[in-house]
Amino acid sequence: MLLLGAHTSTQGGPAAAVRLAEKLGFTAMQIFTKNNNRWFQRPLSDSEISEYLGELSRSNIRFVLSHAAYLINLCAVGKEVLEKSREALIDELFRCEQLNIPHCNFHPGSHGGNGEDYGINLIAESLNIIHDKTPGFKVKSMLELTAGQGTSLGHTFEQIRSIIDRVEDKSRISVCIDTAHIWAAGYDIKSEKGFRQTIKNFDAIVGLDKLKCIHMNDSKKDIGTRVDRHDHIGKGFIGVEGFRNIMNSSKLKMIPKVLETPKGKEQLEDLENIKVLKRLIKK
Repeated sequence: MLLLGAHTSTQGGPAAAVRLAEKLGFTAMQIFTKNNNRWFQRPLSDSEISEYLGELSRSNIRFVLSHAAYLINLCAVGKEVLEKSREALIDELFRCEQLNIPHCNFHPGSHGGNGEDYGINLIAESLNIIHDKTPGFKVKSMLELTAGQGTSLGHTFEQIRSIIDRVEDKSRISVCIDTAHIWAAGYDIKSEKGFRQTIKNFDAIVGLDKLKCIHMNDSKKDIGTRVDRHDHIGKGFIGVEGFRNIMNSSKLKMIPKVLETPKGKEQLEDLENIKVLKRLIKK
């Protein structure tokens, strides 16, 4: 089965996201388990959890991941923000456990001028603390490749590898490639040759066994600009060529693919983007 869908609104509760995703014909989806611009929110109720799990079991959705709040920075310069970030990610992981979501995706962090080594060490230290405080959790901490805007880390395969190397329980780590991010970070996925080399390098440095999701986003900015701006499939600098490479790659065939492109309340734009992606598959 082709695992393909989009980030889906949880307005009305997590079960509402399942119903919307099912209505749109998704087989994969990403959700926020809480307000993405707040540190903390009220706990999920037992009824919300059971309703979500029931709707999911009756649906055709076969893959779900959560995106953590954007405020989280696991290598924040200030002690207060760092502590809040750690506690917030623990809360996010707990919510994923309650909803049986296997991956909690987040941007690794921004070192704020303290340097790459400082940031990488602190991200790994944060994850080790978080994992120690969540023993037995099944949900994986999913590191997302970034565009490298400002002082954000995770924009090279080597940085992601360095974080993983410093995490004590590597079984709790997974990775997400965002197409707009890696393109802006300087990885050519548009040309066939560039795409093959990029995937080869990722496998050699990080490992395709760690890749559990691809965010399918075109980019409003050109390669190497290190600016994170998502666009509709085929409308940006990556173009249909890059997504044709992905949709026809035997190595990426079984990896769930989730859109994070601009959308309205009914998410009809997602349907158009999915149509474009499906048309790129060679028969």
